[in-house]
Order: sequence, then C-alpha cells, then structure tokens
Amino acid sequence: MVEKIITLENMSLVDFLGPDNQNIRQLAAAFPGSKIISRGNEIKVQGQPAVISRINDLLSSLIEHYHQYGQITDKTVNQYLSATSEEAEGRVLAASPDVLLFGAKGGVIKAKTPNQQKLIDTVMAHDLTFTLGPAGTGKTYISVALAVRALKNKEVKKIIISRPVVEAGESLGFLPGDMKEKVDPYLRPIYDALEDMIPAEKLKFYQENKIIEIAPLAYMRGRTLNNAFVLLDEAQNTTPSQIKMFLTRMGPSAKVMVNGDRSQIDLPTRQKSGLMQALDILKDVPGIGFVEMTAEDVVRHRLVKEIVQAYDRFDNEEQRRQAQQNGAPRRDERHERRLREQGLLPETPASEDPELPVNHEQAM
Repeated sequence: MVEKIITLENMSLVDFLGPDNQNIRQLAAAFPGSKIISRGNEIKVQGQPAVISRINDLLSSLIEHYHQYGQITDKTVNQYLSATSEEAEGRVLAASPDVLLFGAKGGVIKAKTPNQQKLIDTVMAHDLTFTLGPAGTGKTYISVALAVRALKNKEVKKIIISRPVVEAGESLGFLPGDMKEKVDPYLRPIYDALEDMIPAEKLKFYQENKIIEIAPLAYMRGRTLNNAFVLLDEAQNTTPSQIKMFLTRMGPSAKVMVNGDRSQIDLPTRQKSGLMQALDILKDVPGIGFVEMTAEDVVRHRLVKEIVQAYDRFDNEEQRRQAQQNGAPRRDERHERRLREQGLLPETPASEDPELPVNHEQAM
C-alpha cells in the first residue's frame, strides 16, 4: 500500500470536515479498500496508487470548492463522488481566469461588459485607478469584488471602504438613532456587495477584527493606509480638500480605487467637486489609471439604461442652451462625442477632443 498526507491550510476544519468528520467518513465509505484518516489539519490516505490518485483528485476538488464557497456539506461530497468527467470539466471551466470571484452562495462574479473588464485590467496594472460612470454600471460591485479577491489571495491584509456622507435633499439630523445608525444607510450599498461575496459569519469576523473597515470619509484623516485595498466610492461628493486628504493617505503597499458619477453631485450649490478637480490635476501623473463607464455598461433593469441616456440628452441640451446664452463654448465636448457615438445626437463635423480626464465643473 501507498500512503499520502494532505495538509489543510487556511480553512475552518469544522466547515471542511463536517460535524464529527462526516465528510471524510463519507469519502472513506466510497473507497472501502483504502484508509482515509483525519488528524488535526492533516488527512492521511492509504491504498493502491490508482485509488490514492482518485482520492487526491477528489480532495483537491473539495478544497477548491471550499475556498470558493466557504463550506463543504455531505451533499457536496456526494456530488463530487458521483460526478462524471464532463461535470468535473464544467467545474474547472467555472473556475476559469475570467471569473473574478465566487459569491457567498456560490454565484459567479465576473465582468459583464467590456468596460467592466477594462476596469479589472486597469486596477491590476495600476496602484491608483479613477472610475467614472453613471448609476448601475457596476462600479461599486466590481470594486468590492476586486478588494475581496485581493484579500483572499493575501495580496493585502485589509480592506478599507469609504464614502463621503453628503445629505442628498434630506437632513441627517432627522434620521433616528446615534451617529452610526445615521451614517450606515449611506454605506448600505457597500454592505450589500460584501454580503453577496463573503459568508455572514466570516464577514462578521472580518469586521470585528478590523480586517474589513467601512467608514465615512472623515474617519480617514490622519491615517496611513498601507497593505490595504482602499476604495473611495461616490467620490463626486468630495470637496477638493477632502479628496486631497484621502489620496495623500496612500501607503507604499496600497491599492486604491476612486469611483464617481459626474451626474449625481449632491454638494451644496457653488461647491466644486473634488473628484472633478482631481481628474484635471492628475491627468498627466504617470502610474494612474482612468476608466470611463457609459450607459452601455448598465447592468440593472433595462429601463435604467434608457433613463441614463435620457438624462444625458437633457444635460447636453442644457449645456448647449446655456453656451448659446452666454456666448461661451460647451464645457464637455468629450461627453457630447460619446452621446453622438451612441446615436443619441446627430453627427457634426469632427473636432479635436481632449482625452479623459478633463476639467468638469459641477453639474447644473
């Protein structure tokens, strides 16, 4: 007989082995001529070489399944024991490189549009990435998935996610509860994304141990963010001093993303958006990535795409009318060109357009 020892690392033994090692006992029952013994974080397998090879393949598949889904059940073991070669191949394909992450319930998380894939590639190639795009294009969701993947791959030691707390037509003072309860609704989209990607108990553990931090932007002042994946979401609602403060927190081993939507600025009237200013100031700094999402990247209800396009047309007409009234040129030629490429505006003679980022003033 031949013996092989398999070491289990970076996993909960209870979740993998099952209560009273029931998963290993089920596996052993399928190979009566061999011995499969679990001691601590090691599994010892004894038997004929061909059988040991089969058991090793099954254990490797179960370990991969655990790292994707966070748990092994007796049903999972039975599925792998009874799987045909075609089904096994399907599982390999499910773990192909275009898969960004497996969600808490086993769902596949990956890019759904070319620009989402461009965002993933840009983040991989740059330590600082700015992403602009309308609602529903997956900016926040893809960003959180990238952060979770970096944490699981041990590329970073923690995740820090922040949003500026800006009142959008309603006063914080009228919300019930203490400051945390007042602020949490602003951070709810972040919690929703994380709950999709990390099992509830593990997410709770990460938060209690400050491995994942979700906090308002004001809490970033004075910190050095190192060995972390840092996301600033809804950055269009930062002031120039706020975004400068955030960007200068970046440590030598940090990966930073800044997301925003120029059409949803909720700052007080005449207050300039820090994100729009930062795009202009940093446009020639090497090593910074810029990604522009469009209405074509909207992955919510089909009407969201139509709504975004309708508002784009309206905003463009407003800019054109004001430019005519003021005798000044239109401020966002690149935005108008994008609308024209989408067939939302008639063609006009070509003109030289500045590359993103450009200096945008606050939306009207």
